[in-house]
Amino acid sequence: MAEAALETVALCKSFGALPVARNIDFRLPVGARHALIGPNGAGKTTFINLVTGRLMPSSGRILLGGADVTSLAPEGRVKRGIGRTFQINALFNRLTVLENVLLAVGERHGVAGDMLRPAGARRAVIAEAYALLERLALADDAGRLVRELPYGRQRLVEIAIALGLEPRVLLLDEPAAGVAAAETGLILDIIENLPSDIAVLIIEHDMDLVFRVAQRITVLVQGAVLVEGSPAEIAADERVQEVYLGKDSHG
Repeated sequence: MAEAALETVALCKSFGALPVARNIDFRLPVGARHALIGPNGAGKTTFINLVTGRLMPSSGRILLGGADVTSLAPEGRVKRGIGRTFQINALFNRLTVLENVLLAVGERHGVAGDMLRPAGARRAVIAEAYALLERLALADDAGRLVRELPYGRQRLVEIAIALGLEPRVLLLDEPAAGVAAAETGLILDIIENLPSDIAVLIIEHDMDLVFRVAQRITVLVQGAVLVEGSPAEIAADERVQEVYLGKDSHG
Protein backbone atom coordinates (compact mmCIF):
# COMPACT_ATOMS: atom_id res chain seq x y z
CA MET A 1 0.00 0.00 0.00
CA ALA A 2 1.33 3.43 -0.96
CA GLU A 3 2.49 5.76 1.80
CA ALA A 4 -0.26 8.11 3.02
CA ALA A 5 0.34 11.82 2.54
CA LEU A 6 -2.85 12.59 4.50
CA GLU A 7 -5.00 10.42 6.70
CA THR A 8 -7.94 10.98 9.03
CA VAL A 9 -9.04 8.45 11.65
CA ALA A 10 -12.58 8.48 13.09
CA LEU A 11 -12.76 12.24 12.51
CA CYS A 12 -15.79 13.87 14.12
CA LYS A 13 -17.06 17.41 14.48
CA SER A 14 -20.25 18.69 16.07
CA PHE A 15 -21.65 22.17 16.54
CA GLY A 16 -23.64 21.68 19.71
CA ALA A 17 -26.00 18.79 19.04
CA LEU A 18 -25.49 19.00 15.27
CA PRO A 19 -22.93 16.52 13.86
CA VAL A 20 -21.24 17.81 10.69
CA ALA A 21 -18.47 15.20 10.42
CA ARG A 22 -19.16 11.65 11.54
CA ASN A 23 -16.34 9.12 11.98
CA ILE A 24 -14.57 9.97 8.73
CA ASP A 25 -11.79 7.53 7.90
CA PHE A 26 -9.94 8.85 4.88
CA ARG A 27 -6.59 8.08 3.27
CA LEU A 28 -4.83 10.08 0.56
CA PRO A 29 -1.71 8.34 -0.77
CA VAL A 30 1.36 10.25 -1.92
CA GLY A 31 0.79 11.45 -5.49
CA ALA A 32 -2.93 10.60 -5.49
CA ARG A 33 -5.53 12.40 -7.57
CA HIS A 34 -8.65 12.10 -5.44
CA ALA A 35 -12.05 13.85 -5.50
CA LEU A 36 -14.45 14.47 -2.64
CA ILE A 37 -18.03 14.89 -3.81
CA GLY A 38 -21.49 15.03 -2.28
CA PRO A 39 -24.69 17.07 -2.23
CA ASN A 40 -24.78 20.56 -0.77
CA GLY A 41 -24.50 20.40 3.01
CA ALA A 42 -22.69 17.05 2.94
CA GLY A 43 -19.79 18.45 4.99
CA LYS A 44 -17.12 18.64 2.29
CA THR A 45 -15.77 22.10 3.16
CA THR A 46 -16.08 21.29 6.86
CA PHE A 47 -13.83 18.29 6.26
CA ILE A 48 -11.25 20.47 4.49
CA ASN A 49 -11.42 23.02 7.30
CA LEU A 50 -10.75 20.25 9.81
CA VAL A 51 -7.80 18.96 7.81
CA THR A 52 -6.26 22.43 7.46
CA GLY A 53 -6.85 23.43 11.09
CA ARG A 54 -9.42 26.15 10.53
CA LEU A 55 -11.71 23.98 12.63
CA MET A 56 -10.71 21.70 15.50
CA PRO A 57 -12.33 18.24 15.58
CA SER A 58 -14.54 17.07 18.42
CA SER A 59 -12.68 13.74 18.26
CA GLY A 60 -10.50 11.70 15.93
CA ARG A 61 -7.04 12.21 14.46
CA ILE A 62 -5.44 13.91 11.45
CA LEU A 63 -2.10 12.62 10.17
CA LEU A 64 0.25 14.32 7.69
CA GLY A 65 2.98 12.05 6.38
CA GLY A 66 2.30 9.79 9.35
CA ALA A 67 2.71 12.57 11.94
CA ASP A 68 -0.25 13.51 14.13
CA VAL A 69 -1.15 17.17 13.46
CA THR A 70 -4.60 17.14 15.09
CA SER A 71 -3.74 19.89 17.56
CA LEU A 72 -1.49 21.88 15.21
CA ALA A 73 -2.49 25.42 14.18
CA PRO A 74 -3.15 26.14 10.46
CA GLU A 75 0.22 27.80 9.90
CA GLY A 76 1.95 24.79 11.39
CA ARG A 77 0.13 22.50 8.98
CA VAL A 78 1.16 24.69 6.05
CA LYS A 79 4.78 24.27 7.14
CA ARG A 80 4.18 20.51 7.29
CA GLY A 81 3.07 20.54 3.66
CA ILE A 82 -0.64 21.41 3.29
CA GLY A 83 -1.72 23.93 0.66
CA ARG A 84 -5.26 24.85 -0.25
CA THR A 85 -7.48 27.03 -2.38
CA PHE A 86 -10.92 28.29 -1.35
CA GLN A 87 -14.44 28.26 -2.80
CA ILE A 88 -14.21 32.07 -2.89
CA ASN A 89 -10.70 33.21 -3.67
CA ALA A 90 -8.60 34.73 -0.90
CA LEU A 91 -6.24 37.01 -2.79
CA PHE A 92 -4.68 40.44 -2.21
CA ASN A 93 -6.65 42.24 -4.90
CA ARG A 94 -4.65 45.48 -4.66
CA LEU A 95 -1.34 43.72 -5.25
CA THR A 96 -0.03 42.46 -8.56
CA VAL A 97 -0.16 38.83 -9.58
CA LEU A 98 3.60 38.51 -9.05
CA GLU A 99 3.42 40.17 -5.62
CA ASN A 100 0.72 37.71 -4.51
CA VAL A 101 2.87 34.74 -5.47
CA LEU A 102 6.01 36.38 -4.06
CA LEU A 103 4.36 36.51 -0.63
CA ALA A 104 3.80 32.74 -0.70
CA VAL A 105 7.28 31.87 -1.96
CA GLY A 106 8.82 34.41 0.40
CA GLU A 107 6.91 32.94 3.34
CA ARG A 108 8.41 29.54 2.59
CA HIS A 109 11.89 31.06 2.45
CA GLY A 110 11.28 33.10 5.62
CA VAL A 111 11.55 36.53 3.93
CA ALA A 112 7.90 37.44 3.27
CA GLY A 113 7.82 40.07 6.01
CA ASP A 114 11.15 41.61 5.09
CA MET A 115 10.04 43.98 2.36
CA LEU A 116 12.86 46.47 3.06
CA ARG A 117 15.65 44.27 1.74
CA PRO A 118 17.08 45.29 -1.65
CA ALA A 119 15.35 43.56 -4.54
CA GLY A 120 18.64 41.92 -5.54
CA ALA A 121 18.75 40.08 -2.22
CA ARG A 122 15.44 38.46 -3.08
CA ARG A 123 16.46 37.56 -6.63
CA ALA A 124 16.06 33.80 -6.09
CA VAL A 125 12.59 34.27 -4.59
CA ILE A 126 11.50 36.48 -7.49
CA ALA A 127 12.86 34.00 -10.04
CA GLU A 128 11.00 31.13 -8.37
CA ALA A 129 7.73 33.07 -8.23
CA TYR A 130 8.03 34.08 -11.88
CA ALA A 131 8.75 30.47 -12.89
CA LEU A 132 5.51 29.46 -11.20
CA LEU A 133 3.62 32.09 -13.18
CA GLU A 134 5.15 30.77 -16.39
CA ARG A 135 4.11 27.24 -15.49
CA LEU A 136 0.50 28.33 -14.98
CA ALA A 137 0.42 30.53 -18.11
CA LEU A 138 0.24 33.67 -15.96
CA ALA A 139 3.56 35.30 -16.84
CA ASP A 140 1.91 37.87 -19.13
CA ASP A 141 -0.23 38.98 -16.17
CA ALA A 142 2.66 39.26 -13.68
CA GLY A 143 2.46 43.06 -13.43
CA ARG A 144 -1.33 43.36 -13.41
CA LEU A 145 -3.35 43.93 -10.26
CA VAL A 146 -5.25 40.80 -9.29
CA ARG A 147 -8.54 42.70 -9.25
CA GLU A 148 -8.10 43.45 -12.98
CA LEU A 149 -8.05 39.76 -13.95
CA PRO A 150 -11.04 37.69 -15.08
CA TYR A 151 -12.26 35.41 -12.31
CA GLY A 152 -10.91 32.27 -13.97
CA ARG A 153 -7.39 33.66 -14.03
CA GLN A 154 -7.73 34.71 -10.41
CA ARG A 155 -8.36 31.04 -9.63
CA LEU A 156 -5.09 30.20 -11.37
CA VAL A 157 -3.31 32.80 -9.24
CA GLU A 158 -4.68 31.10 -6.14
CA ILE A 159 -3.32 27.75 -7.34
CA ALA A 160 0.06 29.43 -8.00
CA ILE A 161 0.09 30.76 -4.43
CA ALA A 162 -0.70 27.31 -3.04
CA LEU A 163 2.08 25.76 -5.15
CA GLY A 164 4.48 28.48 -3.99
CA LEU A 165 4.33 26.91 -0.55
CA GLU A 166 5.60 23.61 -2.06
CA PRO A 167 2.82 21.48 -0.56
CA ARG A 168 2.92 17.72 -0.25
CA VAL A 169 -0.89 17.81 -0.09
CA LEU A 170 -2.89 20.25 -2.25
CA LEU A 171 -6.57 20.76 -1.42
CA LEU A 172 -8.56 22.40 -4.21
CA ASP A 173 -11.97 23.60 -2.99
CA GLU A 174 -14.16 23.94 -6.09
CA PRO A 175 -11.39 25.21 -8.41
CA ALA A 176 -13.83 25.59 -11.32
CA ALA A 177 -16.55 27.42 -9.35
CA GLY A 178 -17.59 30.60 -11.16
CA VAL A 179 -15.11 29.99 -13.97
CA ALA A 180 -16.17 30.45 -17.60
CA ALA A 181 -16.27 27.25 -19.65
CA ALA A 182 -13.44 28.49 -21.87
CA GLU A 183 -11.13 28.74 -18.83
CA THR A 184 -12.19 25.50 -17.14
CA GLY A 185 -10.08 23.56 -19.64
CA LEU A 186 -7.00 25.53 -18.60
CA ILE A 187 -7.62 24.73 -14.93
CA LEU A 188 -8.04 21.06 -15.85
CA ASP A 189 -4.74 21.10 -17.74
CA ILE A 190 -2.97 22.69 -14.76
CA ILE A 191 -4.34 20.08 -12.35
CA GLU A 192 -3.42 17.22 -14.66
CA ASN A 193 0.15 18.52 -15.02
CA LEU A 194 0.88 19.08 -11.34
CA PRO A 195 4.04 17.33 -10.07
CA SER A 196 3.39 13.62 -9.59
CA ASP A 197 4.61 13.63 -5.97
CA ILE A 198 1.91 16.08 -4.83
CA ALA A 199 -1.22 14.43 -3.44
CA VAL A 200 -4.27 16.33 -4.73
CA LEU A 201 -7.74 16.32 -3.17
CA ILE A 202 -10.41 18.12 -5.21
CA ILE A 203 -13.81 19.18 -3.92
CA GLU A 204 -15.92 19.86 -6.96
CA HIS A 205 -19.51 19.86 -8.24
CA ASP A 206 -18.44 19.76 -11.88
CA MET A 207 -18.65 16.03 -12.55
CA ASP A 208 -16.92 16.32 -15.92
CA LEU A 209 -13.88 17.71 -14.13
CA VAL A 210 -14.09 15.09 -11.38
CA PHE A 211 -14.37 12.13 -13.74
CA ARG A 212 -11.56 13.45 -15.92
CA VAL A 213 -9.04 14.15 -13.13
CA ALA A 214 -9.74 11.79 -10.23
CA GLN A 215 -8.31 8.31 -9.87
CA ARG A 216 -10.43 7.71 -6.75
CA ILE A 217 -13.61 9.37 -5.51
CA THR A 218 -15.06 9.60 -2.01
CA VAL A 219 -18.75 10.44 -1.64
CA LEU A 220 -19.74 12.31 1.51
CA VAL A 221 -23.37 12.46 2.66
CA GLN A 222 -24.56 14.12 5.87
CA GLY A 223 -21.03 14.32 7.21
CA ALA A 224 -20.19 10.65 6.70
CA VAL A 225 -18.50 8.62 3.97
CA LEU A 226 -21.13 6.87 1.87
CA VAL A 227 -18.73 5.08 -0.48
CA GLU A 228 -15.27 5.32 -2.02
CA GLY A 229 -14.13 3.84 -5.31
CA SER A 230 -12.85 4.35 -8.82
CA PRO A 231 -14.75 6.75 -11.10
CA ALA A 232 -16.37 3.76 -12.84
CA GLU A 233 -17.46 2.25 -9.52
CA ILE A 234 -18.89 5.55 -8.29
CA ALA A 235 -20.77 6.18 -11.56
CA ALA A 236 -22.33 2.71 -11.33
CA ASP A 237 -23.22 2.85 -7.64
CA GLU A 238 -26.99 3.08 -7.20
CA ARG A 239 -26.70 4.81 -3.82
CA VAL A 240 -24.59 7.57 -5.37
CA GLN A 241 -26.98 7.91 -8.30
CA GLU A 242 -29.87 8.27 -5.89
CA VAL A 243 -28.35 10.87 -3.57
CA TYR A 244 -26.18 12.83 -5.95
CA LEU A 245 -25.41 12.00 -9.55
CA GLY A 246 -28.86 11.30 -10.93
CA LYS A 247 -29.79 8.17 -12.83
CA ASP A 248 -28.47 9.34 -16.21
CA SER A 249 -25.11 10.72 -15.07
CA HIS A 250 -21.93 9.17 -16.48
CA GLY A 251 -23.49 5.93 -17.51
